[in-house]
Amino acid sequence: MTVPVGDAGGAIDPKAFRTVLGQFCTGVTIITTMDGDEPVGFACQSFAALSLDPPLVLFCPTKQSRSWGAIENSGRFCVNVLAEEQQETCARFGSREPDKFAGIDWTRSESGSPILTGSLAHIDCTVETVHDGGDHWVVFGRVASLSEVRDEKERPLLFYRGQYTGIEPEKTVPAPWRDDLEAFLTTASEDTWL
Repeated sequence: MTVPVGDAGGAIDPKAFRTVLGQFCTGVTIITTMDGDEPVGFACQSFAALSLDPPLVLFCPTKQSRSWGAIENSGRFCVNVLAEEQQETCARFGSREPDKFAGIDWTRSESGSPILTGSLAHIDCTVETVHDGGDHWVVFGRVASLSEVRDEKERPLLFYRGQYTGIEPEKTVPAPWRDDLEAFLTTASEDTWL
């Protein structure tokens, strides 16, 4: 059953919108760059892989984001994929704390952007293009370098229904991916996903 969430003019109620979209579980990342000599960054759920050839990712900062201004100026950023035990780090980078890096260990990526110690992985990028996305920007980034996977048994930090969550080991099911993801996606029949 579909419940109407807008008025007769088609406006969507923001609370209903947030509640419904909260049913979609996301990973959590910290997007970082350097603002001169100062590291900056923010917590970001709206991150995704975009293209294998060329290697592109995307993320969506709010138009008011101070960190986005620094990323736009530097032309580069690093995506830090958070581990399940990095909830406090995520909360810090999602806050209005002026010095989000206070007490946070980090090193520099090949392009100079901060890599947070303890992250599951990092993806070092340059800004490729920026598109309007309502109250957000949609930023396409070209991948310059990737980290190795530290330990396949480590678990990601997830966000679901407005709170942090994790993966329960007994409930994980291997996805039907192949070594060559692109070949799998281009050859999979429609009934594979039914």
